[in-house]
Amino acid sequence: MRWSYLVTEKEKGPETILIVDDDSEIREILRILLCRNGFIVKEAADAKEALLKLDSSIDLIILDVMMPGQSGVELCKELRKTIMIPILFLSAKTRDADKEEGFLCGGDDYLIKPFSSVELISRVKALLRRYLVYQTHKNPHELREICSGELCANLDTGEVFIAGQNIVLTSTEYQILQLLLRNRKKVFSARELYEYVWQEPFLPLSNNTIMAHVKNLRKKLREVSEDSQYIHTAWGKGYYIE
Repeated sequence: MRWSYLVTEKEKGPETILIVDDDSEIREILRILLCRNGFIVKEAADAKEALLKLDSSIDLIILDVMMPGQSGVELCKELRKTIMIPILFLSAKTRDADKEEGFLCGGDDYLIKPFSSVELISRVKALLRRYLVYQTHKNPHELREICSGELCANLDTGEVFIAGQNIVLTSTEYQILQLLLRNRKKVFSARELYEYVWQEPFLPLSNNTIMAHVKNLRKKLREVSEDSQYIHTAWGKGYYIE
């Protein structure tokens, strides 16, 4: 099943956020925080209920990692087969390996419990801002597509193709890719990529975040074009596309 709203524009209005967490107290805290900041909130206690409530009104998902039945990671993998709206993981797991798993399965950001209300809202707003750019970026003075070989990104629709075959990317992955495509042969450090995409100060752990997203992006590109390496590493410096 595919949702047609992936490439359609939504009417302007308050964004709707789906909270998926088996802890009712956490859901209540999140609902209060988000409603106070003008968001519309829907709730689900597990993956099964989340799939039932997921529709074209949802702009962002806040997803618990550890849930009974299907885990947040497993649900994220399933969702990424068809949808590209931002997914923010919430978890008590603090290891770098856990965060990397969250990013590699398609998560856009990862917030550790307990979290501050300020940090939660700032992360949510940043993800929605990036997704809005990803979905509705239109500028008549720019080229419709930017390409490197058979790899092309359409600036009007936010779609990415290799030899005409569509690549499903998250908004975060798209922002990284389009920056590299716009500036071919220019090497971007992890700091430059992070501060451009996240628009937040670079921290020591931010390097792992960039590495995980680039790894996932390369994996998706290789699944379509196994023999081609589009994103190159300049060791000790950063990443670039020729």
